[in-house]
Parts: sequence; C-alpha cells; structure tokens
Amino acid sequence: MDIRLKIVQCAHTILSKAGRGGSFPGEIALRMDPHFIEKFKMPKIVVLVTGTNGKTTTSNLIAESIRKAGLKVINNRRGDNLNVGIATLLASNADSHFRIQADAAVIEVDELTLYRQFKNLHPTHLVVNNFFRDQLDRAGEMETIIRKIQEVTQDFEGDIILNGDDPNTLRIADSAKKAKIHTFSVDQNETSTRTTNEASEGKFCPRCGKPLKYAYYQYSHIGRFFCENDGFGMIHPDIEVTAIDYKNQTFTVNGKKYHSFINTIYAIYNCACTLTVMKTLSLSCDCANAVFQTFVLKEGRNEVYQLKQPCVINLVKNPTGANEVMKYIIAQPGEKNICIFLNDNDQDGHDISWIWDAHFERLNVPEVKHIVCSGSRAYDMALRLKYEGLEDRIVVIEDSEKAIAWLNDANLASHVIATYTALHPTRAILKKVSESL
Repeated sequence: MDIRLKIVQCAHTILSKAGRGGSFPGEIALRMDPHFIEKFKMPKIVVLVTGTNGKTTTSNLIAESIRKAGLKVINNRRGDNLNVGIATLLASNADSHFRIQADAAVIEVDELTLYRQFKNLHPTHLVVNNFFRDQLDRAGEMETIIRKIQEVTQDFEGDIILNGDDPNTLRIADSAKKAKIHTFSVDQNETSTRTTNEASEGKFCPRCGKPLKYAYYQYSHIGRFFCENDGFGMIHPDIEVTAIDYKNQTFTVNGKKYHSFINTIYAIYNCACTLTVMKTLSLSCDCANAVFQTFVLKEGRNEVYQLKQPCVINLVKNPTGANEVMKYIIAQPGEKNICIFLNDNDQDGHDISWIWDAHFERLNVPEVKHIVCSGSRAYDMALRLKYEGLEDRIVVIEDSEKAIAWLNDANLASHVIATYTALHPTRAILKKVSESL
C-alpha cells in the first residue's frame, strides 16, 4: 500500500463527506509525487475527451451511454479536467495497488494539458470535438495546441474520433497514421447558412494552404467543407446526422430517429460524437438514445433555477460559445432579462478582448428588456453593449448577490451568462435564492 495514495484517498473521503469534493486531493498527490498519475493501472477502455467547447457535456453523454450498456464507468463529470482533477478522479476510484476499479474510464482533459498526460493515461480512444480560438493569454494560439496534439498522436494506435465538420480537428487524421480514424458529421438543416459572419478559424486547407470551399456552415467555421486542390475534407463519416427536426427535437442516423437532449445544433454534434464512440466500442446506440432522452444539463450548461420566474445559467469563455448561447436565449419565446458576469481571473483569462468578437448585437431585440452587467469587468461589458445600441437597457451591478437579487425582484424570465470563475459562485447564489422562495 502506497502511503501517498492512502493520504489522497482519505482526503477525498473527508472532503466528500463535508460536501466539498473538488480537486484538492489531487493537488496534494501531485505535490508529493509529480509522477502520481502514471502509476495507475487503467481499465481496458479509456476514452479521453478534449477540444475547446462542449467537452464536459460530451464526456458525460459518453460515460452515461457506456454505463447504460452495462459497464462500470468512472468519469470527471464536473469537468475537473486539469491534472489535479484527473489525479483526484483516479485516486478515488482505485484500490490500494493503483488499479482502477471500473470497466471503462471517460476522462475530460483540458486541451492545453493533453500532451502532458496522454501516454500516462493509456488511452484506447481519443475524442476531439472542435477547436476554436479561446483565451489567448491562457491558451495561446490555437495552432500551437493542435500541433502538440498531433505530436502525441503520431504514434497512437488506438481509435481517434474527430468532428469531420471542423477542419481544425480533421487535420489530426493526416498526422496520426497508425490510429484508426472515425468521424462524425451533421447534414445541412434549417439553421445552416451558405455564408458566415462569425469568427472562422478554419479558412485554409492545412495540406496546401489554399482556401477551403464550404457547402454550408452550421456555426462559426463548423460545416461541410472541402479543398478543391487536394480533397481535404472529403470524408465518409462513421456517423452522419440527417433530417434534424427542431420542432420535435429529433434527428436521424441511418434511418433511425434519435432524441436530442436540447434543441440546439451544438447538442446535435454532442450526440453524433457519442454515437460514434458507441459504434467504435461495438455497444448499442440504443443505450445512447436512452441517455439522450433523459439527459439533463448541469453545472452551468443550460441549468435552470426557479426564482420568482425561471432563470437559466450558461457558461461562456470565448466568442463561439457566447454566440451559441445568445442564439439559444433569443430563440426562447417571451420577454426576458439577461445578466452577464464577466471576470478576468487566471482561469478566465486576463485578456477579455474576446467580447469584441462575439455578436452581442443579437441581444438588441425588443424581447430583451434589461441586461445586468456584473463581475470584475462589469463596466467593460457595459461598454461593449453600449456599442450595440443597448445603453438604455444596461444596468451595472458589480456585486453578484445584488445582481441576482435585481433579477429576482424584476419578476421576469431571465438568463445568466457567466465566465468560468463566476460560474460556481453564481450558481450558489441562484440556489440560495431559489431555496428561500
């Protein structure tokens, strides 16, 4: 019995009983032993999930689907995807000899740190759902992240599941020559467009550098693309979604109807990714469909709190995520108030210039009555909204508790948009207010 493992497991047990949990046990472990993670004997199935947006939702869908198929699964369901969170997950699910007590592990891994732990986690499957420009001061250029992932996968002999509608993820297939490549794609539907005015990082072919041609866009640079010069992007996806029915919240794959857990295009991509993983594991896609029908987003992903009127909270951290959340908000019927919490702490990224790339003009519709700006950069957010002609609807309340109290007193359906370090404190306030009513 390794005494360091015992200490970490005891710390996790004590914190869990106190209702705190978190990644502190993993922090202790890595301070005592920087090689702690590589000591674990992983199960036969190890699925790593990475990318820019949607990692937590996708990894949870995959884990629940595999669990539904009868396997014992561990996963970092709250999205603790840095090394300390992964160390906590492994330690809390291992016996005294570092053997993971499960049939499968589904682990969300931050795209910035994947290259550090890839070999230590002994993956059998790697899922890459998308790449967007993120917080530049924390993440650096997207190109650097992609190249690091290409480096660690060039000798990988397992299964790689890629979003075939994202040129930034599909390029990994060119360098991972030894891996088995699987792709998923979503067909044109009523929300697709021929052109886009959103940030589009995937404009050029990674093979020859010539402009990519798009048949249609789903959002940002996600869509059906190809290179006329070398054929990059011409794929035969393992899973291809067709016939999206937003009215009935269904989509079709190979003639079979599936339920979408939320009526958005990015949710469809999450489902398509999950179905691809199930197919590579030779597990029934019916298990995934059962999960889609009951899956409830939590931890700030379209999470609903019952104030005097319903309040929905969403995490945002980059222009693409913000654009998709705003599309969802505007699509909801009726009048509404919005509260935006903008922080600039280490985990948020100190550079908040991304708000100028997001399309906040979408909020300039009659149904949006007021927009409360809160957080450490509340006035920066207010200035951004002023440039979209929303100055008569802006309310600045830096204090988060007072901001939520304002929403509650307004007695109108509301939406909260929060950056990373604002998310959990705001959820705690919403929970407290909702329980007091």
